Amino acid sequence: MLRRRSARRNAIDFVAYTTPRWSPGPIHRAICEQIDRVRRKEIDRLLLLCPPQHGKSQISSRRAPALFLADDPTEDIIQVSASAELAEGFGHDVRNCVRSEEFQRLFPKVTLSEDSSARGRWHTNHGGSYYAVGVGGQLYGRGGMAIIDDPFGTWEDAQSELQRNKVWEWYTGTLYNRVRPGKPIIVIQHRMHEDDLVGRLLAQQACGGDRWEVIELPAHIDNPPWPQRYDGAALARIRQNMDRRQWAALYMQNPTPEDGTFFKREQFELFDPSKVPACHKYQTGDFAVTEDGGDWTEIATHGYLNEDLYLAIEGWRGRTTADVWIEQLIDQAERQNPFAFFGESGPIRRAIEPFLTRRMQERSVFVPCEWLTRGKDKPTEARPLQAMAGLKRIKIADTEYGNNLLSQLLKFPAGKHDDAVDMAVLMAKAVHEAHPAIVKPKQAPPPPKWSAKQTINEMIQQHSRKRRGGEW
Repeated sequence: MLRRRSARRNAIDFVAYTTPRWSPGPIHRAICEQIDRVRRKEIDRLLLLCPPQHGKSQISSRRAPALFLADDPTEDIIQVSASAELAEGFGHDVRNCVRSEEFQRLFPKVTLSEDSSARGRWHTNHGGSYYAVGVGGQLYGRGGMAIIDDPFGTWEDAQSELQRNKVWEWYTGTLYNRVRPGKPIIVIQHRMHEDDLVGRLLAQQACGGDRWEVIELPAHIDNPPWPQRYDGAALARIRQNMDRRQWAALYMQNPTPEDGTFFKREQFELFDPSKVPACHKYQTGDFAVTEDGGDWTEIATHGYLNEDLYLAIEGWRGRTTADVWIEQLIDQAERQNPFAFFGESGPIRRAIEPFLTRRMQERSVFVPCEWLTRGKDKPTEARPLQAMAGLKRIKIADTEYGNNLLSQLLKFPAGKHDDAVDMAVLMAKAVHEAHPAIVKPKQAPPPPKWSAKQTINEMIQQHSRKRRGGEW
């Protein structure tokens, strides 16, 4: 009798009563405490961030819905997962739980309606309902509270910006407006990307959106969250046999570890741009054409001397139209007088090159523009920069712009923004491919001074003659 009384009141005891041979750990007690807070209507927005295979779904998706229906058998529950098949699997388990002898001992007045047989769509005898749906599925005529368990099916899905956008657009455009006023939303997942569903919900919160109760339950090796199944040795073995970035995201709930993964903080040296040694200077740029949103345009000047790369001696970033950042590029070139500008070939080059050339002529500021072909796989394209960083050949300006570049490097490739990384990768790519515009003297000569009377073509011809003659 005491066990039944406690199982009606507390989620942890309910799960234990209805789950034979279940051995809860600290992580399960923490999850159940939050489920009980939702039941008491203390919170209506809950983020549960848990490591894989630690029993989060057993509580939140296989038992909590039955408990919510026991509290209020008129409740309507929408169960969401990455696929309809997985969501329906949860529905099958919840339905069987409601049918079980253990549940009926606790709540004899709550049963399934006579016509409920589908595992993903059924009703209670009081008119409540359970509806399972995959991300992207239809919710016509459905409403109530929502439980979202793992919105991304695989790690690769979460790394895809297209897939992340699909999940977000379905959440904001379809699911959210089906949640009735005052009804809770519970999201259970392990982090997979800085910009995954949880990342976007937290970013929305910072801008005045829903206030979320965030419960992070990392898998610390010295303090395992479920030692009965994954003790310290088991967790250490997992960490040693998986990618460092995946461990940080999936198990530590930190998709962007502070010391970096692809690039590491100790690989970079900061420098004072006012004291940079005399060196060859080059510009690179990563362009975006959207104003006040989307990606950033990044333009920076770098130095190269004796195999060392001095990134972001001067830098500019903004979300503006092309006419604004073209002027910024030329302003920077006029101040820094670089040997060449490296950009990415493609549609943006074809769109802006005529205007860029005309503005250089009009302003009498001439820089040879070299356009590099870049592949679609960003981590592969960033390997030359990674190799130089590993050899301690990369130095970054200790400025606001330089620190933003460093932050993006440490978050790459899981960061929400990587435009500054793309800009820096172009410089390393030019060095790695021994582009003709890259020169490597022991001592840097004074930079070229282009006459205002020269045309662009004359300047390029002179640049080519000097390059072939070995003067630079």
